[in-house]
Amino acid sequence: MELVTPAEVEKMGENEGITRNSTLICAPIMADTVDQMLIHMNMTKTRGADLVEIRLDSLKQFTARQDTQTLIKLAPLPTLFTYRPTWEGGQYDGDEQSRLAALRLAMELGADHIDVELKAIDDFNNLVRGDKPTKCKLIVSSHNYQNTPSVEDLGNLVAKIQSTGADIVKFATTAVDITDVARVFEITANAQVSGVPIIAMVMGEKGLMSRVLCPKFGGYLTFGTLEHGKVSAPGQPTIRDLLDLFNFRQLGPDTKVFGIIGKPVGHSKSPLLYNRAFRSVGFNGVYVHMLVDNVKNFFNTYSSADFAGFSCTIPHKESIVACCDEVDPVAKSIGAVNCVIRRQNDGKLYGCNTDYVGAISAIEDRLRGSGVQNGQSGSPLAGKLFVVIGAGGAGKALAYGAKEKGARIVIANRTYERAREIADVIGGEALSLADLSTYGPEEGMILANTTSIGMQPNIDETPISKEALKSYTLVFDAVYTPKITRLLREAGECGAQIVTGVEMFIGQAYEQYERFTGLPAPKELFREIMSAY
Repeated sequence: MELVTPAEVEKMGENEGITRNSTLICAPIMADTVDQMLIHMNMTKTRGADLVEIRLDSLKQFTARQDTQTLIKLAPLPTLFTYRPTWEGGQYDGDEQSRLAALRLAMELGADHIDVELKAIDDFNNLVRGDKPTKCKLIVSSHNYQNTPSVEDLGNLVAKIQSTGADIVKFATTAVDITDVARVFEITANAQVSGVPIIAMVMGEKGLMSRVLCPKFGGYLTFGTLEHGKVSAPGQPTIRDLLDLFNFRQLGPDTKVFGIIGKPVGHSKSPLLYNRAFRSVGFNGVYVHMLVDNVKNFFNTYSSADFAGFSCTIPHKESIVACCDEVDPVAKSIGAVNCVIRRQNDGKLYGCNTDYVGAISAIEDRLRGSGVQNGQSGSPLAGKLFVVIGAGGAGKALAYGAKEKGARIVIANRTYERAREIADVIGGEALSLADLSTYGPEEGMILANTTSIGMQPNIDETPISKEALKSYTLVFDAVYTPKITRLLREAGECGAQIVTGVEMFIGQAYEQYERFTGLPAPKELFREIMSAY
């Protein structure tokens, strides 16, 4: 992916009439030694962070005055000193007075911010006795690693932190469900109205939105790491993801929120595709991963016009139909929706299905390219035996699309009864997945896998034996991570044409982008972005 520097993003925002927001990106620095910390600090500046959180509790050896002076003097960015004890999720398990004295020393030596836990703030205030440098901002923090409390309880927590004399309020909760994030957004927005600087986030994968959308709701800062996996709290994105993937500098109160609803969802490349396209035309929107357990609860919670559009993937494509106020006739026939738009005039949810268009078009193009034709103007699928693996939303969509093109349909599924149910609706034959490997009534069949079998991390799995693939002239796999699944690799080795999930992904994304934005899809840009994957 093309990388964009913060300066370029700021300039681009000026050119496109988008104001750079004031929310900061803070990079947590966790290392064994001071020298390693200094190396990491310089890297974070290069990546585009605004300040660094120096996690003293990660140091294997720490000489308070000497090391603190060195870190402050040589830090290339403003500093936030944190010395997190084990009882608040950190690594320090030593003497409490020594810990608080180290934070007071950092404040005296010129730190820009220090973080003191709410549980320890009374002892810290007694230690300082009101003698606090004006340069240093005191962050008082609270961390909940079990859940996210009610709005009322969170409001009381904020008030309690304010009463301690904090310059900045900080709290972090844990997402049991993605709907928990809405309560934190409400508290953050209210704090902004009252003029209280606040750092509020929800930890875990389901809390990602809280970290990305900080600028929309007025958060003081968010945390971005140097590398994936090296985090100081669960669910932190990288600096590069914030800046390059989510266009963090361009987000603001009027930014429209879009996302991919699914479970799992972290593997999805949709944010990469849509956010890059949004940035290319100056569209004020952001597209995020949304790990959703219950779609009805999700839509009931995020009902404002700002949550404007959603892509939908496994396992919610069928259940989401009932959540829509209006469903496109084709999607209704399929019984599955993969795109939901919130109409701006009345807030109603409109559902449609773009899966089958992208997949069927890609399959037809490949067949035409290999010389397969049934008449000059008809579809090359006409009369073909089209075997669909999977009886979920995507499976029904492809079966419906192939049926419309004149193909004969077979549905194969782990549960035969489910396959039979779909086959009866579509008008076709049903098989259990176990019987598929011995199924081969004719040569030149088409196979389409619409399940997650073979998707990362289970890349060694395949829904059908290699021997059985010899009966197929073309094999399609909706999985696109990895791009070449075991199924496709073995199909190619058997001489079949292959169509990757990336081609379906791009095809179905064209219509979704246009529905999201009202703008023509940048097709060349989409293909350029996905060519690297």
